[in-house]
Amino acid sequence: MLPLLGKRASGWLSWQVRRRRAHRPHVLEALIEDLHHEAPHQVAVTGDLTNIALEDEFVEARTWLERIGAPDRVTAVPGNHDAYVHVPRARSWDLWSEYLASDDAGEALLRDSSDRDESDGLEFPTVRLRGDLALVGLSSARPTPLFFASGALGASQRGRLERVPAVLGERDMVRVVLIHHPPMPGATSRRRALADARQLCEVFQRVGAELVLHGHLHRTRFARVAGPAGEIPVIGVRSASDVGERPGRCAQYHLYDIEPGRDGEPPRIGIRTRGYDESTGAFRSEESPSEGISSPR
Repeated sequence: MLPLLGKRASGWLSWQVRRRRAHRPHVLEALIEDLHHEAPHQVAVTGDLTNIALEDEFVEARTWLERIGAPDRVTAVPGNHDAYVHVPRARSWDLWSEYLASDDAGEALLRDSSDRDESDGLEFPTVRLRGDLALVGLSSARPTPLFFASGALGASQRGRLERVPAVLGERDMVRVVLIHHPPMPGATSRRRALADARQLCEVFQRVGAELVLHGHLHRTRFARVAGPAGEIPVIGVRSASDVGERPGRCAQYHLYDIEPGRDGEPPRIGIRTRGYDESTGAFRSEESPSEGISSPR
């Protein structure tokens, strides 16, 4: 076993004392089985595929992603645990590059909307085009000091994001933004927050989106941020592996039924909730907090 120092040692201790009782492998097995049964066209993973960013964890996470589906069906963004400490990209996120990176159509759009070069490699935001749907991936994952789980996009990423949704909006795409940290200022404590949440919300207010999905809080959260044509729905999802020892934490995921708008009408986004039932060891349908969401256009 490799010696664990600094923040990794603290994270390992937290896992041994508390978190490993809540996050169980059998819940993930049930999740994969349920996803295969429900067979959504696309699966979005909003980060924290590892615990303390050990190199072996990145390899295991790659295997887990492959079991969910092929890269053209599964889109991921990194979370703060995936940047728990600095690990060279070649031995960390690059192992998942097919699940993180833009597809060919998205990469072409990014080059058309900026000075991006074909040799840049993995760069956020990423864009994946699926018919009328555009999945826009952001990375808020940054190594942080001990006892901090905050994130940031940075000015360069926000600047690129400024251009991308505008181009997608001109093509009448349904823009779904994926980010790990909640984008709303004040959503959590400073040590766990997105440092540039206010600046990100200002970008959304200028260029818009139809839906923003985030993780990090391990609880279901419905919120809205201002957009150029109305409020943009922001939805936080729970952990996918929590057995639910604490109220409101038991593993869930959402299925989104998206109908593009026609003749200037906004898209209609319906939500179905699937939650883990410890008594049966399987996921089942649960009451959704909202029957549907009308997004601004």
